[in-house]
Amino acid sequence: MSEVKYYTREGLQKLKDELEQLETVLRPDISRQIAEARDKGDLSENAEYDAAKNAQGMLELQISKLQEEIRNARIIDESKMDSSKVLILSIVKIKNLTNQAVMTYTLVPESEADLKSGKISVSSPIAKGLLGKKVGDTAEIQIPAGKITFEIIEVSR
Repeated sequence: MSEVKYYTREGLQKLKDELEQLETVLRPDISRQIAEARDKGDLSENAEYDAAKNAQGMLELQISKLQEEIRNARIIDESKMDSSKVLILSIVKIKNLTNQAVMTYTLVPESEADLKSGKISVSSPIAKGLLGKKVGDTAEIQIPAGKITFEIIEVSR
């Protein structure tokens, strides 16, 4: 049994779009490659046929995994979340009290993390240290380089 994973609506839609691409574009393409290789004659010495069959097997495995992930996906209902505390999907503005640097992060499910766009996974050390805190609270967070203390400046959705 697979574990339940939480997604934003956009994150789940990305998964569905990827699955549709695999099923409607790549699957027919590989079937065509297999048919072409089969038309070339003796299958026992046909490297193209073997390669296409292997690609088909890998594609079907990928499709199966995506289908399972979508079946076990749950959408996060933002309307039922307390916006005064740092929770998943919160946009948090924090200040590093050591160097006074101010950063803004959005806490997202692990599968949607993208540091370049300011989205960090709720399972990251920084996010774990911020969860449950309110504006004005400080969080001492252990990271690989040592401990850093952050002050929560703003929490929004």
